[in-house]
Amino acid sequence: MTSSSVVDKPAVRRVAIFGGTHGNELSGVFLVKHWQENGAEIQRTGMEVKPFLTNPRAVKKCTRYIDCDLNRVFDPDNLGRTVVEDIPYEVRRAQEINHIFGPKGSDDAYDLIFDLHNTTSNMGGTLILENSRDDFTIQMFHYIKNALAPERCPVLLIEHPSLKYATTRSVAKHPVGVEVGPQPQGVVRADALDKMRKIVKHGLDFVQLFNEGKEFPPCTIEVFKIMEKVDYPRNKNDEVVAIIHPKLQDQDWQPLNNGDPLFLTLDGEVIAYTGDCTVYPTFINEAAYYEKKQAFVKTVKMNLTAKHIRASVLDQSTS
Repeated sequence: MTSSSVVDKPAVRRVAIFGGTHGNELSGVFLVKHWQENGAEIQRTGMEVKPFLTNPRAVKKCTRYIDCDLNRVFDPDNLGRTVVEDIPYEVRRAQEINHIFGPKGSDDAYDLIFDLHNTTSNMGGTLILENSRDDFTIQMFHYIKNALAPERCPVLLIEHPSLKYATTRSVAKHPVGVEVGPQPQGVVRADALDKMRKIVKHGLDFVQLFNEGKEFPPCTIEVFKIMEKVDYPRNKNDEVVAIIHPKLQDQDWQPLNNGDPLFLTLDGEVIAYTGDCTVYPTFINEAAYYEKKQAFVKTVKMNLTAKHIRASVLDQSTS
């Protein structure tokens, strides 16, 4: 097959929109609850679009989670755990979600899941890609980025040999993370909510066009590929002893070079970045990641190219 050949892909008929995977990230919570009451704006011809509140107990308490992070337990061990009385709530909930929208990795799984998140970091409207070989999702991201231009819409690629996320959205054949910030935990901001809403709208528009037979020629997008998580400096008691330097704060997606300041101690000592290549930090000073011992993640820029795709003729919408 040549690079110019068209690749037929199955139509995308079953789509879910997850909100409240983390119960204190309120843009997705507000949108999903709204769409459950009035879902006209997310419905598209030839598709089932299901808005779903993933962690209702955490949403009710306006906390990230009850027992453990729901967005990290969609691995075979947790999904296959025997349900006993003291099983963590989020593990039980993961099994319920896998039953409704999966099973993960099977032909019966939902075609596409948008998982809506907020961050306290200055990441703007970010798309999260899990598989660098997923032509359909790369094409969708290309479409969304063009629709939002000139507003920036970075793509974070979390594919990594040792950093395993086991995300809630990974139940679907095509998992899509939507991360919008900065927004404080337990707060909803109109600008962040609007940005998230637009991303979902353009994503659904793309799916409808694809299902109706529109061909998407080869495209290339820039992505930021995760390389490493960086912790805060700590003392022998494992306590944080330096904070994000003012020159790094809010500089998500900006180049970081050898010698640039990273951290600042309360005594005024500057701790600089030492590295042999330019990196692009993101999730800088994310509030939820203090417990995960993560001050930011280092990424590198790269390009991904998707093949020319179209929906299989038998799958195309006839309406």
